[in-house]
Amino acid sequence: KDDSGDGTPEDTKVITHVYVTVKPGAEDEFIQCSIANAASSVLEPGNLRFDVLQNAGDPCKFVLVGVYATRDGPAAHKNTPHYTIWRREVEELMAAPREARRYVAKFPVAPAAWKMTLSGE
Repeated sequence: KDDSGDGTPEDTKVITHVYVTVKPGAEDEFIQCSIANAASSVLEPGNLRFDVLQNAGDPCKFVLVGVYATRDGPAAHKNTPHYTIWRREVEELMAAPREARRYVAKFPVAPAAWKMTLSGE
């Protein structure tokens, strides 16, 4: 669908970066909980990828990157059991409230270029 007027298809993906700072000493537990959530998240219909990134210079800082094919994806994700478990498990590990920012893809645009698979798929 071209909504831009310039021949570029409208990007319907929802790309969210969630910035998290955890308490010193909580890094490994946060990683374990977040990987479990991410592994279940990539199996959700409409999820294209879910990355767990740790800052190379400050191990207490993380970015979680969720990419959904449609605008309904993030709301559906927040209603899953694995997300509810993740929120409960990491709440006390955080040094400050998490902050989410939404982005629009400029390249690649095709959803297939974003889709990740788990090892062994």
